[in-house]
Amino acid sequence: MAEEFPVGKAVIRLVKGDITEMEKDAIVNAANSSLMGGGGVDGAIHRKGGPKILEECKKIRATEWPNGLPVGKAVITSAGNLKAKYVIHTVGPIWRGGDYGEAELLTQAYQNSLRLAVAKGLKSIAFPAISTGAYGYPVETACQIALTAVKDFLQKEDGLDEVVFVLFSESAFRIYSDKAKEIFSEHH
Repeated sequence: MAEEFPVGKAVIRLVKGDITEMEKDAIVNAANSSLMGGGGVDGAIHRKGGPKILEECKKIRATEWPNGLPVGKAVITSAGNLKAKYVIHTVGPIWRGGDYGEAELLTQAYQNSLRLAVAKGLKSIAFPAISTGAYGYPVETACQIALTAVKDFLQKEDGLDEVVFVLFSESAFRIYSDKAKEIFSEHH
């Protein structure tokens, strides 16, 4: 299952699948602040990517972010044994009802990841549904923020050819698909 929506010079693609299998310049890891691996996407990326990713994350913790990576920020490592070239690690907000700046922080997580990809000269990037797993962000709300954040970025910045949202479940894919048709309908 896949759908695509052109934005500026780029295309936003929605696919149902496993982000660890994506052959893109970068895949985005929904990390926790420790950068030491965890559950969900985070655990899967570290398991499949092997110890090299963790070693690089430890270096980042030792130098740039000794107290952990703040919510909304992003860092980049190589991708170890994964098909992607790089992993961009970003920390999404924990859902606490919506009145604690979650939307702003989630927007930053997407936009800082995109900024990092462009700064590295990358052309393609794949995102999971950040914060919608263990962090409890409602998918309907999160996907509106995610799609809008990426759209706004691509309308302002050149450099990327392709942004992929990799949805793990059929239901998440459908929610993203419906929302994308709403958000991108002015292009049709």
